[in-house]
Order: sequence, then C-alpha cells, then structure tokens
Amino acid sequence: MKIAVFGATGPTGRHLVSQALAQGHDVTAFARRSLPQEDRLRVVVGDTFTQPDTVAAAIRGQDAVLSALGVGNTFLPHGLMERSVRNIVQAMEREDVRRFVLMSAFGVGESRQDAPLLARLMYSTFLRAIFADKKAAEDYLRASGLEWTIGYPVLLTNGPLTRSYRVGERLPLRGIPTISRADVAHFMLGELARPQYLRRVAVISY
Repeated sequence: MKIAVFGATGPTGRHLVSQALAQGHDVTAFARRSLPQEDRLRVVVGDTFTQPDTVAAAIRGQDAVLSALGVGNTFLPHGLMERSVRNIVQAMEREDVRRFVLMSAFGVGESRQDAPLLARLMYSTFLRAIFADKKAAEDYLRASGLEWTIGYPVLLTNGPLTRSYRVGERLPLRGIPTISRADVAHFMLGELARPQYLRRVAVISY
C-alpha cells in the first residue's frame, strides 16, 4: 500500500513511518525537515498550514493518508489543526484518495464526558484552545465524503510497542489512563489493513 504520513517527524509520526516501512508499505513522509533516505521512503518537505499545493503533491498517487499532526509544546494552536486538516481533506478530494486516519485526542468533543475528573479539568483549562482547534478539524473531516477514522488516544507515552491495548468508541477509564505512541501507530496502520472504525471514532487506551 502507498501511504502518506503527515507529522512524520513528530513523536508518533516517527512510529507510523517505521512501522509502515517494516510492514512493507511505500511511505511518503510529509515533514518540515528532511529525513534519512530509506528504501520505499519518499520525503516531501513542506508546511501543512501554508502550502496546500505541496500537501496535494504528497497525497497524489497514494492509497491512504495518516495524520499524527500536533502543535508540539504550546498551548496556542493558532488554528494549525483546522487549517492543516482542511488542506489535507481538500487535496484528498481532488486527488481521489479516500481513506484518512486522523490522530486527534481523547477529551475532544463528546469524548470529554467520559474522561475522569482530573483529566476533564485539564481539558477545560490548559488544553482548551488546543482541543477546540482539534474539534474544528474533526468537524471539517466529518463533513467530507472521505472514509475517515478519528483516533482518540488517551495520555501518550514513549513506552514500547505492546500490540495489547483496548479500542472502542467508548471505554471505561479511571485515574490517568495512558497509551504508548508506538501502540497508537500500530492501531492506525491496522485500520488500513482491517478497517473497523469507518466514519467512527476510536478511543485507544491500556
């Protein structure tokens, strides 16, 4: 399969790229900076926020798109997710690429009501602007005709790939639930091979 990965140099995107290559896929990695050359890896350097034509060039000829885009270490998203997802969706529609798996975050939209109390407090204060930006991006994607899946990982860690985690549209959660970035990447790639959450959200947690 030919897969375009956005946010390819981020902490989750790196797992998406490495796992996709290990599974034998051809990967187009979209990133702000170049990556070391590898077999079956094509790198497109650009900005999802300001360069829609470069986004379209990365998507052209692909079978599916994965996004692990995020705002990094800031609480001020400046519309990054909304604009970036809009540019990706529009490019996919023009290039007739239908499958899109987007990593969002648990606590966005209606998932907030299922969060433990401490997490809800964080979502409504420190993460309020970030989650509003993610929700705007999700709303745009949901309104499209694409075959989308939105992943809602709980608190991300740098733990190992276990391949043993829970997934569901809603999950019982306590305390501060976690999931490794490696396992989130595993789920996202699995959705391409065996889609179970077409036009649905998926909470991912241990």
